[in-house]
Amino acid sequence: MRKSLAFLLLLFIFSGVSAVPAQTGTKKGKTNAAATTTAPRFGNTDGITAAQLRGYLEFIASDELEGRDTPSRGLDIAAMFIADHLRAWGIKPAGDNGTYFQKFPLRRKRVDAAGTRLELNGQSYAYGEDFLAGTISGSASGGLVYAGHGWMIKSKNIDALQGLDVKDKIVVVTSGLPKGVTFQDLQGGKQGVDWASPTLNAQLKGAKAVIVMPNFGTLAGWAGARWTQTEKGAYEFGAETAATTAIPVVTASPRLAAALFQGEKASAGMIFNKAVTQDFVEPFELKPTKKLSLTVAARADTVYTQNVVGVLEGTDPVLKNEYVAVGAHYDHVGMNPFWPGEDKIWNGADDDGSGTVSVLSIAEAFAKGAQKPKRSILFIWHAGEEKGLWGSEYFTNNPTVPLDKVITELNIDMIGRYQNPGDENHPVNKFLPKPGEVFVIGSKMMSTELGAVSEETNKSFLNLSFNYKYDDPKDPEQFFYRSDHYNYARKGVPIIFYMDGTHADYHQPSDSIEKINFEQMERVARTIFATGWELANRAVRPTVDKPLPVDGQ
Repeated sequence: MRKSLAFLLLLFIFSGVSAVPAQTGTKKGKTNAAATTTAPRFGNTDGITAAQLRGYLEFIASDELEGRDTPSRGLDIAAMFIADHLRAWGIKPAGDNGTYFQKFPLRRKRVDAAGTRLELNGQSYAYGEDFLAGTISGSASGGLVYAGHGWMIKSKNIDALQGLDVKDKIVVVTSGLPKGVTFQDLQGGKQGVDWASPTLNAQLKGAKAVIVMPNFGTLAGWAGARWTQTEKGAYEFGAETAATTAIPVVTASPRLAAALFQGEKASAGMIFNKAVTQDFVEPFELKPTKKLSLTVAARADTVYTQNVVGVLEGTDPVLKNEYVAVGAHYDHVGMNPFWPGEDKIWNGADDDGSGTVSVLSIAEAFAKGAQKPKRSILFIWHAGEEKGLWGSEYFTNNPTVPLDKVITELNIDMIGRYQNPGDENHPVNKFLPKPGEVFVIGSKMMSTELGAVSEETNKSFLNLSFNYKYDDPKDPEQFFYRSDHYNYARKGVPIIFYMDGTHADYHQPSDSIEKINFEQMERVARTIFATGWELANRAVRPTVDKPLPVDGQ
């Protein structure tokens, strides 16, 4: 049975915030009997323990935090939890106005169901039952053109709208990429020039609106999408608030789709079935007697979320003005009350609860160690990583310490999962690191010196197996660009990214705490601490001697 929110909150408030309850064992037969002894050369690495990591994660990945979506009540509670611990350990606030919180704005957009309407040849269709709508307000009326998949991809000589007259018309498209195309084919290209989504492609060619045909995914997620559109809302950040598309978009139900294609050269069922195998029906103009009108009414407001930032000041009178940043994202993807399974909360124990609590334990070890580092340590928990690296983008554009004084950023995003017996034959889990191994990305991409420090520290300490499988900007998974460290690298800060890759529970409600290997996580967190300690006490900062890789190159 899971602990109640009230119990968990009272526990960390009244325990002196020194730790959540100590754990003497681990689940699934794992114990902490093999806790690693360490050399004093690297500071208070023994201050990081598997029991401590488990205790923190039992709170961060609990159902009561509702998946820590950005923004959400659960994320705010997690932020307060982190800040209260930093305060208790004497780590100074480095957020806004003497607080631990760096707030940043988001634009929330929701559909006004009462003001959203659709008619086809005089027949009204109901929002929520017959169609769903995006959050771009607008009205449109006119004839209809079916445009297949709708994409334009210049490198593949693909343009579904080529030869079609869509000006002042409503374009109907089917979800899905063209056959033989993946999203990797869009890497490095400029949207609107080298490629365009179906909606943007239609807009650029003068269409008034887009209707998307249903598929299995939209039908399964219909109730959840309606809830998101009208209640939860869609969120935009920064430059995204200047939307790339400015025409209304609706998704048709099977009833509306059938009416659209009744009496046409292809039925809705034929279009649906062919799209399953990416064999899209050839584009055609619907009968001129068919006229559709729609109005989408959306409302917008501004809400705020926050990064959590603290600094442990260094002891050297000169070097304390430089920083080693240790960071993770503390958000996940939230919850969906309409999810068909029994579990409707994405707890994000590994992604990135494991990074969140590792940074917290590293902060505690630095703060409580008898020796303190010469350089200052910047601890940062980013919000909005799952939405598009929002928190790290905001921080690196609006740093609360001089960014040119940040000598390295150590990013921890998913370090809690490792191969179990039998995983070597699992179609997804076989890619997890083995016990004693961790994937390391970026340590040598910008700074030869940083890569050497990372390797030498590890070999002198716990000698983990550093796996560089994904340490290539051309790697198909593109991990170098997919977590918060990338925004630091873009600003010239050399980085090291530690991760366990992906697994069958990635972005699923099943990413839960009982699957975390805390003993292995302890070893990785201690190694990251040791690397941070070494960087904080060296006479000189790592030299950046290589250009930043750009997407996919």
